[in-house]
Amino acid sequence: MLLELNRIEVPPGQRILLQNVSWQEFERILEELGDRRAARIAYENGTLEIMTPLPEHEANKEAIGDLIKALLEELEIEFLTLGSTTFKNQQMLKGIEPDQCFYIQNESKIRGKKRLDLSIDPPPDLALEVDLTSRTHPSIYQGLGVPELWRFEKGKLQINVLRNGKYEVSERGEIFAALPIAQVISHYREQSDIIGRTAALKAFRQWIRERL
Repeated sequence: MLLELNRIEVPPGQRILLQNVSWQEFERILEELGDRRAARIAYENGTLEIMTPLPEHEANKEAIGDLIKALLEELEIEFLTLGSTTFKNQQMLKGIEPDQCFYIQNESKIRGKKRLDLSIDPPPDLALEVDLTSRTHPSIYQGLGVPELWRFEKGKLQINVLRNGKYEVSERGEIFAALPIAQVISHYREQSDIIGRTAALKAFRQWIRERL
């Protein structure tokens, strides 16, 4: 299987599905693919998905990630971002690589750690998925216990909050409950295409300061 994977090229915006992949095979595939790759993976109950993002996908991911970082910095909240780190739990037979993720409430619990084990370490507090290719897997994030899953699709941000083991759509979420964050993030993401990234971030920071 590994030799075959090395010969497979997944065009941007496309995906391949492999069925009946054991956990051991999944681990070997991750090792073979390595960290320096454009493709992202998702694994659930024996099904492995390998997807390569579109350039538009990456641009949205970076822009929204920058806005979240600016928000946390203006609120003077310690955080750690781990990008597309592979999060997995063998007992649950689930694994995922978010477009971006943040440790916020649990930042101090993983501060300085080089490797994470979700059987003992907490999952990220916030995961971001840019859903241009129907790649998002809420059931995996639910299983891993990620408190908030943010999905950006068609210019709109949807915040999903984990309650009683299931995601519920929320306008504000719980991490930034005092702000109408879904609407505002979507607005300043659009503004970055109109007035530029730096100008949009500056305006966003000013918007936050006016409400502190």
